[in-house]
Amino acid sequence: MTVLKLYHNPLSTNSRRVWIALLEKEIEFELVPLKLNGDQFQPDFLAISPFHHVPVLGDGDFHVIETLAILDYLEAKYPAPALLPEDVKARTIARTVQMVTVNELTPAMSPFVRQTFGGEADPEKLEKAQQQVATVLRVFEGLLGENTFFGSSDGITLADVVAGVSVPWLPELGVSLDEYPKLQAWCDRLNSRDSWQKTQASPELVAAFKAQMKQLIKGKQNQPLNDEINQLRKEDK
Repeated sequence: MTVLKLYHNPLSTNSRRVWIALLEKEIEFELVPLKLNGDQFQPDFLAISPFHHVPVLGDGDFHVIETLAILDYLEAKYPAPALLPEDVKARTIARTVQMVTVNELTPAMSPFVRQTFGGEADPEKLEKAQQQVATVLRVFEGLLGENTFFGSSDGITLADVVAGVSVPWLPELGVSLDEYPKLQAWCDRLNSRDSWQKTQASPELVAAFKAQMKQLIKGKQNQPLNDEINQLRKEDK
């Protein structure tokens, strides 16, 4: 039987999402780490990832790019344990949380990241980002409701996998979760799981990343933050 390969970088949030899903589904796989200071531009990797992004999932000679597509592939090929609810409303909640995380929360976090790493924060952009993040958190608090996870009280879903590597990071960016007790409890539950702990980047890697970010932002105050992050992490969008 072919063993899956996950081409990843330990500081990539998108890589971590796939890594967590593989662990939660108890699928056998091999980690193939890439250093994003040149590995992603090597011909062998470009042949399977033409946009030079991580993660990439290799299943024999078939390679899947884009995080959400990878998660869907894993769910379809390895349906048990399921990470998507069968109930139509619960599944819609899970899908909604995934898309809101990618399309609304992630862009809104950029000004906070810039500010956290010593960049000059545009007050107008920061205010808009604060409002956007607050809207996302209110929506998530409502969608979680009394459930243990998004769309489920029995086990985690792909919504938890996708949102669960972003929302818990907000307090480190100066965004409090105090007004969202259900989300705070949800974050605590996720962070206590083996899959979250095993995929957590080491303090040394995080410290090195922060140093790089501060240096990069300091030298390129006028460059869009997404470009800065992509230079370091080369994640898919």
